[in-house]
Amino acid sequence: MDIFHAIVLGIIEGLTEFLPISSTGHLIVAAELMGLNQDDHNTAFKIIIQLAAILAVFATYAERFHPSQYRLWIKVFIAFLPIASIGFLFADSIEALFNVATVAWMFIIGGVIFLVVEHFYKESQHTVRNLDQLTYKQTLWIGFAQIFALIPGTSRAGATIIGGMLTGLDRKTSAEFSFLLALPVLTATSGYSLLKHYDAFAQTSFTPLIIGFIVSFLVAWLSIKLFLKFLQHFTFRAFGIYRILLGSALLIWFV
Repeated sequence: MDIFHAIVLGIIEGLTEFLPISSTGHLIVAAELMGLNQDDHNTAFKIIIQLAAILAVFATYAERFHPSQYRLWIKVFIAFLPIASIGFLFADSIEALFNVATVAWMFIIGGVIFLVVEHFYKESQHTVRNLDQLTYKQTLWIGFAQIFALIPGTSRAGATIIGGMLTGLDRKTSAEFSFLLALPVLTATSGYSLLKHYDAFAQTSFTPLIIGFIVSFLVAWLSIKLFLKFLQHFTFRAFGIYRILLGSALLIWFV
């Protein structure tokens, strides 16, 4: 991997991690297009740029890490438990799904779901409009929805946002809870990958890692800010259409 690859993948990770379009799916497709093998070196790089995305959430929601916010973090932990349990039990089976065909179909399916949910969305029925109003029951349902994100191309952000909207959260609150829920998920997956592939770091050039980290952090931070502004004026329909079009293009091109 050279510096160009590091910049491109850093941008993709930062841009897509918190949008409902699947960062994993985009990274798989990008690596395929650039001829990068799914080896330990590139896995080490993905760990680094995911850690940068985690840091972007800390930078954006610093006030949410005060001890007075402990109830919110209990809810985040509850929502994290379902995917942690299933991911731990079926880790090897899940890795077998990391291919372009799976990504393409999940892009399309997820896009259709977004369009359907938006079609029936009524603002008056979504009464939870800030994170402090979340109930424990709602967070658990969002956690169950997040399990689908184990399938590459589904989108962790997309699954949790849909779960939030279906349980009564408005668009903005669904997105914000999705951002915070990324912290334990990305920390756990990055930590697991780090333990599994730690030898790869000793054989990897640090220059692409550093550049990728910086690019991913800056783009992720900006992406979060712009995404929240976007939701003040628009719906998720554009993301649904984008997913369907991209998934269809991938099926035609690769499958």
